[in-house]
Amino acid sequence: MAERIRATYWIETPYPIQVAAEVMAGEQSSGTFTRLAAETDELRLAHCARVESIVELDSTLEPSLPMRPLPASFGSKPVYRRARVELSWPIANMGPSLPNLLATVAGNLFELKEFSGLKLLDIQLTSEFAQAYRGPAFGIGGTRVLAGVNQGPLIGTIIKPSVGLSPAATAAMVKDLVAGGIDFIKDDELQANGPHNPLTARVDAVMQVINEHAERTGKKVMYAFNITDEIDEMQRHHDYVVSAGGTCVMATLNSVGLPGLAKLRQYSAVPIHGHRAGWGLYSRSPFIGFSYVAYQKLWRLAGVDHLHVNGLRNKFSEADDSVIVSAKTCQTPMFDAPHNGCTIMPVFSSAQSAEQVADTYAALGNTDLIYCCGGGIMAHPGGIQGGVSSLRQAWDATVQGIALETYAKEHPALADAIKAFRS
Repeated sequence: MAERIRATYWIETPYPIQVAAEVMAGEQSSGTFTRLAAETDELRLAHCARVESIVELDSTLEPSLPMRPLPASFGSKPVYRRARVELSWPIANMGPSLPNLLATVAGNLFELKEFSGLKLLDIQLTSEFAQAYRGPAFGIGGTRVLAGVNQGPLIGTIIKPSVGLSPAATAAMVKDLVAGGIDFIKDDELQANGPHNPLTARVDAVMQVINEHAERTGKKVMYAFNITDEIDEMQRHHDYVVSAGGTCVMATLNSVGLPGLAKLRQYSAVPIHGHRAGWGLYSRSPFIGFSYVAYQKLWRLAGVDHLHVNGLRNKFSEADDSVIVSAKTCQTPMFDAPHNGCTIMPVFSSAQSAEQVADTYAALGNTDLIYCCGGGIMAHPGGIQGGVSSLRQAWDATVQGIALETYAKEHPALADAIKAFRS
């Protein structure tokens, strides 16, 4: 367990790396652009951030991000050096507070004139954070119990069109999905409590279908209702979902913020499905922002139970190796025993079908995930039931070590998926 909060960064700077790192440490703790009378040696010793390590990397002759003009002393061809830097802070600087932690490890430093690139790679927190925050209430095990899926992935989908459907049209789609054998359904992040499909009306319509199906079959499909809203409204939405028999709520994390998610965790009686809409703003550039390794730790500690990680060969810009690192880190404990490990269920989505199953399992090494497919289910030649069956067959084959093509010879739904989705 770290005695101090630690954060690791990738930096690029034309300044001497040690100098640039010390500027970071000063700006994010006790320092400013000049030494002040009140900044005594004793205060600095107790509260100044420390540069724990510097590992020099490569260099470039062009800045990766725009910079202010450099002083003439840098010459006409400055070198922009890159390094991996670790800083640390005493917990006394901000206390075990996620909002204030974020201001410390990811605050003004992105704007400092000394840097032509800066990215937060990882954070290590002290045991005080594990004691102050509840972490996920359900995680992997609790989600499996509520969804009735003891082994294998939860096969899921997203209600589309994203917006425009009425509550009745949403429920009609859900009726087809539950009849087709789905485990998990979620609202789109764009569908929350709009006037064309109010949350309460959607909950009434959808839960009637889900509850009736559960009474007939014994299987209660998990539906993640998007309750993203103002903090007080989210509690009312949550309570309505639970009173109707719902088993999951969804929040768009970057919209509600860490305090909003932590508040939801305080009262939530069901798993919290975390959507990372807006994540590309922090991640897409290799020269500024966050890594998912650091980002997901904040939300796990705040209390999320599921977290989106994209998917292999997805429709976005993220590379496959990044997706797998994201998924693995969600399943990696944050703290040593006896503290809560905060492990959660990664959610694979974005242009997924039976085609990515084998590679997903080979890279992740387990089935503790939600595997969400839109077109991979809806566009299957055999319809929704064929799409869901194809996914189960793909996972069954993969876990048994059987090639999809071999298994497909006796499983028509999988054979149809291979024909339909193989590029």
